[in-house]
Amino acid sequence: MMPRLFYTLLLWLSLPYALAHLWLRSRKQPEYLEHVGERFGRYQPYSGKPVIWLHTVSVGETRAAANLVQRLQESYPAHQLLLTHTTPTGRAESERLYGDGVIRTYLPYDYPFAVGKFLKNFRPDLGVLMETEIWPNLIHACHERHIPLLLLNARMSEKSAGRYARYPNLTRTALNELSGIAAQTRADAERLEQLGAHDVAVMGNLKFDIQPPPDMLQLGAVLRQRFGAGRKVFLAASTREGEEELLLDMLATLDIPELLTVIVPRHPQRFGAVAEMLVRRNFEFVRRSEESAVPPDVRVVLGDSMGEMFAYYAACDIAFIGGSLLPFGGQNLMEACAVGKPVLIGPHTYNFADASESAVECGAALRVDKPSDLGDWLRDLFANEASVSAMSRAGMTYIRENQGATDKSIHIIGKFMNPSKH
Repeated sequence: MMPRLFYTLLLWLSLPYALAHLWLRSRKQPEYLEHVGERFGRYQPYSGKPVIWLHTVSVGETRAAANLVQRLQESYPAHQLLLTHTTPTGRAESERLYGDGVIRTYLPYDYPFAVGKFLKNFRPDLGVLMETEIWPNLIHACHERHIPLLLLNARMSEKSAGRYARYPNLTRTALNELSGIAAQTRADAERLEQLGAHDVAVMGNLKFDIQPPPDMLQLGAVLRQRFGAGRKVFLAASTREGEEELLLDMLATLDIPELLTVIVPRHPQRFGAVAEMLVRRNFEFVRRSEESAVPPDVRVVLGDSMGEMFAYYAACDIAFIGGSLLPFGGQNLMEACAVGKPVLIGPHTYNFADASESAVECGAALRVDKPSDLGDWLRDLFANEASVSAMSRAGMTYIRENQGATDKSIHIIGKFMNPSKH
């Protein structure tokens, strides 16, 4: 109890920082100042159907949960699905994917009064936290109220495990107050067990179960025509701060005829900064939002749109996954593999360590150590159609052979929703 009280005291001391963080983020993304009350437990009163609650932090988790959301709606039609988020982009993606089929809010900050109001308002029959979401007060409040709370699709990198290990008693108590834990890989499970969790199952990764939406594939075909059907298209997906400059340095010396590079920054608040960088460095470019064809002499498209990553993958020939040239931990490469696109990744993929290594081992991805190596691989791949085709087939096989996490999630959830059947 004492570690959690100390943790809560630190939360109260950090309240000014939390408010300042919202304000600073809102300067680039005004949506951060919307629905602020929800972050402190103030919600519209709810008195509808019984609730099943999923916490999907941001865009990646919200997309990864798509099949799970559909299966839960089919399996439990008498229940209302509630999705909670942490970021405005996650909330917007939920709106785009699920519309009125779910209700959505922000998850409250982990203050006891706020999580208490959240649980009192929605009274969930069951809750699911996704990936690496361990909130001691929220978990304890569910435990006290006998609300089953699961940690599914759990991942625990060495870096995250090191942070949680600094607070062993708090972490151990929180993990043991969860009703169940299922990790993406055996390595994730072992790290969770080293932190004090018991009986951690291995379920695989929900992101392998994601299916390319038909409307995104259709949009991808439209984008490809705009880019130029005969051009070589290189996609730099989900790039992070500092990576665009490295990529532009590489492009300045790359001599691939008719190459078009599509740069899609990870965060929408950086679209303007990347546009200014392109102007400053004298790169002619077209914005995706202009909805126009790309002239043959234009070398760069700025992907300034949200929720269209599958379309970008469908429209390209080769994809680089951002967040990996610099130490940001990488991003999800499964979407590119799912549409059969060769993948290039940098050295920093600790957030997707197992998936990245497996993709490299099976031939679906290539790892580069520095931007100049990225340019060398682009030259080789664009000159070798057989290699591109082989990587494409390997990627689709890799996805197909690793699917099944949604089925396992439904089975685990069923143990608590329908205990008499288990």
